[in-house]
Amino acid sequence: MIAKTLTQLAVQLNRFLRQNFKLDEDIVLVSNLNEADGSACIHANNKLALFLVGIEKESASRNNPSLLDTGFSRSANSAPPLHLNLYLMLAANFNGANYTDALTLLSACISFFQRNPLFNRQNLPDLDQAIERLTLDLENLSIQDASNLWGMLSGKYLPSVLYKVRMVSFDGADIYSQSSLLSKPISELGGKA
Repeated sequence: MIAKTLTQLAVQLNRFLRQNFKLDEDIVLVSNLNEADGSACIHANNKLALFLVGIEKESASRNNPSLLDTGFSRSANSAPPLHLNLYLMLAANFNGANYTDALTLLSACISFFQRNPLFNRQNLPDLDQAIERLTLDLENLSIQDASNLWGMLSGKYLPSVLYKVRMVSFDGADIYSQSSLLSKPISELGGKA
C-alpha cells in the first residue's frame, strides 16, 4: 500500500506538470536519491524524486478489535484497521545549470498540493481500493532538522519539501477467530440441528 500511495501521488504530479509545462516525459519519479552502496541514482538525475522518509502510527485513531456478525449465531474477530502517517520528501535532483528549473517545478508541485490537499475516490477514481483517502500536510522543518534529515539521506542538501500524508489505512478485515453468540448449542434450545 505504501508503494501504491507514492505511485498515485507521482502520477497526479506528472499529469499536472505535463499539462502546465508541456513536458514530453514524466519528471516526478518514485525513487531513492542513492543506491544501497551510497552511489547516486543515475535515473533520478534532473528529476523530482518522491521518496519515503518515515512512517508513524496515527495516534488520534482508536484501534479496537472488530466484532463482525457473520450470521448463524456466530461472530468473528478481526484486527482493526491500522492508520498510518507517511512522511514523504519531494526533492529537486537537478544539476547546477537547471537549478532555476528545479525551483520552478518544485514550486508548481507545492502549489498543486496546496490546491489538492485531499485525494479520495471522488476526485481520484484510480485511487487504490485499499486506500480510503490521502490528506497531505506540508511539514515545517527547522534548519537543524533539515540538516539532520539530509545528513541521514545523502549528506548533500537538495531543494525539497516534506509532506505528511495522513490516514493511510491497512485494512484489518481478515478474520482471525470465530465464536458462537449462543451459550448453548441450538439442539438444547429447541431448535433443529
